[in-house]
Amino acid sequence: MNPESVQQLCAGNPRAVARAISAVERGGAAARAVIAAIFRYTGRAHVIGVTGAPGTGKSTLVNEIAKQYRRRGQRVGIVAVDPTSPFSGGAILGDRLRMQDLSGDPGVFIRSMATRGSLGGLAAATSDAVQVLDAAGFEIVLVETVGAGQSEVEIAANAHTTIVVEAPGMGDDIQAIKAGILEIADLLIVNKADHDEVSATVAALEMNLNLKPQAENDWRPPVLKTIALTGAGVADAVEWIGKHRAYLEAHRLLELRERARFRAELEMVVQRELITRLLRGVNGTKIETLVEQIAARELDVYAAAEVLVGGIQNGANPIFAATD
Repeated sequence: MNPESVQQLCAGNPRAVARAISAVERGGAAARAVIAAIFRYTGRAHVIGVTGAPGTGKSTLVNEIAKQYRRRGQRVGIVAVDPTSPFSGGAILGDRLRMQDLSGDPGVFIRSMATRGSLGGLAAATSDAVQVLDAAGFEIVLVETVGAGQSEVEIAANAHTTIVVEAPGMGDDIQAIKAGILEIADLLIVNKADHDEVSATVAALEMNLNLKPQAENDWRPPVLKTIALTGAGVADAVEWIGKHRAYLEAHRLLELRERARFRAELEMVVQRELITRLLRGVNGTKIETLVEQIAARELDVYAAAEVLVGGIQNGANPIFAATD
């Protein structure tokens, strides 16, 4: 990435931002070059994760939260992650469709990303895309996850503030009780609060928060009600996001969350790089021998994996030999 492109990106040029995010989505050397060039300019944005089950109205809520920040004069970057089809590999980037009324605002940048098989509700390049938006001067970066339920706890390691969105009448009274989703929430928002069952959902969330052991200075997630379609309650939610940021700063937890975010990203990159290098060295035809041995119950999966991992360490295993 040349100095002129870096300068344009840091100035918030939309085309430069879009090109940089496209590069990190492609991965490889191009992604590494972008992050190396911009990393020193990051560390200013407040990263807000928004997660929850499908149908809770996350995209509409993100849209309204972005509007609130724009009224305050802050620039907003949005990364909306959509699920990928396991059959075609494609994705319907519907989140961007739900945020069309933000598209003409020069202070908002929206990027939809497909998961491409990644678990945890995020795309593999989500963290890098957040870094790009941070370097481009967006004070607020909203990351909306896929909406796959309890598997989405990964967002907590990638955000400073995590919002879990629930909706009444969707069975979420029980879903909210399950471990994982409730524990990652810094804010709990019951959207679609004009529905009749909202009181039961709020009561279930409050009950479970009361059961959770809490020290004197611990942050207790507020349970808020919103109607994203009309914007009702969203301003209050943004106020609470600000309160959570202030809490992190007052208790010197912001740096700890930042370190946790980088640790999670480092581990993810190491795993990805090791798998890529391992598979690059594996003979595609001879690996079928391992599969056949597993299918014949002559070798278990763990033993086969050990063969592969051992081969990358010493290079002497026949699995890593050239194709006949």
